[in-house]
Amino acid sequence: MASFTKRGKTWQYTVSRRINGKSKPIRKGGFKTKKEAQVAAAEVEEGLRKGLVPYLRLEPFDKYFEEWIDLYKKDVSRVTIKRYKDTLRTIQEYFGHKPIQDISKRDYQAFLNEYGQTRAKETTRKLNNHIRACVRDAIDEGIIRVDFTRGATITGHVEAKRPEEKHLNYEESKVLLNELYNRLDRALAYYLLLLGLTSGMRYAEMVGLTRKDFDFKNNVINVDKTWDYKTGDGFAKTKTDLSNRKIKMDARTMAAFKNLFAEMPSNPSSAYQ
Repeated sequence: MASFTKRGKTWQYTVSRRINGKSKPIRKGGFKTKKEAQVAAAEVEEGLRKGLVPYLRLEPFDKYFEEWIDLYKKDVSRVTIKRYKDTLRTIQEYFGHKPIQDISKRDYQAFLNEYGQTRAKETTRKLNNHIRACVRDAIDEGIIRVDFTRGATITGHVEAKRPEEKHLNYEESKVLLNELYNRLDRALAYYLLLLGLTSGMRYAEMVGLTRKDFDFKNNVINVDKTWDYKTGDGFAKTKTDLSNRKIKMDARTMAAFKNLFAEMPSNPSSAYQ
């Protein structure tokens, strides 16, 4: 049977419990109303009847999320880790050290609404995906009982680009390709644009290429690493194992790079030369 006590402006519940004949009550305070304390106490009592012991130690949300990254995200790339760290900073800025047990669905929705005021909906969705995965593990660990991310409404007020604005059509690609070939003698950046247009590689994959990755005999480029341009930490693994591949290239593009390498000195400091 639970009892309730008002302490200042908040309420505390005490749930009776005996272990090996000794009284070991469960207490928790900080509830704004007696009704909130009664509801929480009822959940604890129901859990005890099912043999579930409540997790009473308060876990700051930011601390738990940071430890969750370190524990469960060991095999992801540095770029992906950076995205999780960005989510961590957002949690720290909004929730501070607020315990994860004290975050309600209303609190979380208000957080998403505020975040979405200056972001595209897809950006808010990615943030929610990170937090939702963490919260579900917290439930599995018995730290919280309710998934406050369930059914959250994803908001965003910055208009995302339409698909047709993100990609060139066929005719536009031909115009760009011809213009790139005309400008190759002006700057190295045009070679990078040419490579991206003709190979479809990610930017990090392109800047991670070395001379030995170019097979001019068979017009093939080998992709087995990236360059971590966001952190400057050097070479890194590709996004997934399936990203390691050999790309068959057109002869004109390969000839352009063959001429480029003939004119440029090699970089003896590279570990991949």
